[in-house]
Amino acid sequence: MNDLAAGECRGIAESNKAVIRSMMAAAEREGLTAQADLFAERVTNHGIPGTREDVRMVLQDISTTFPDASFELLDVVAEAEWVVVRCFLIGTHLGVGRHPYVHEGLLAGVAPTGRRVRAQHVHMFRLRDGLVVEHWGGRDDVGMMRQLGLPLQTAGSREAENGRQ
Repeated sequence: MNDLAAGECRGIAESNKAVIRSMMAAAEREGLTAQADLFAERVTNHGIPGTREDVRMVLQDISTTFPDASFELLDVVAEAEWVVVRCFLIGTHLGVGRHPYVHEGLLAGVAPTGRRVRAQHVHMFRLRDGLVVEHWGGRDDVGMMRQLGLPLQTAGSREAENGRQ
């Protein structure tokens, strides 16, 4: 790669890091759903094609479950169109989640515990023209459930308990 191309890649990476940092700042100022504004109209989330409104729905569910949710940003690393963020989601479990895809459905329909959590997340964002076009994320759901004092169950084990398998 020549110096010009390397410099261009660094410039794109820095620009994309700035977009992700502004997305996190928007969440702090306006709430988690503000992050959806920096996603493209058509987006791939965890390998599933969707829309910006699908992302907004997921963020709204997290906001309902943890009304005081915020992110503590630890690391932001970028290379060209990819940005990786390591952070903590911090919030108090005061609401009932509804979306079966959020937190792998672990909190869907679960009564609020009133407990505060600090769960580590790693997110990978691919950006194009200043918008997120692809997102992958991993969370410490086991740690979150322990902090909430809840048993770690999958949707399948809940169905088995209820005799619906």
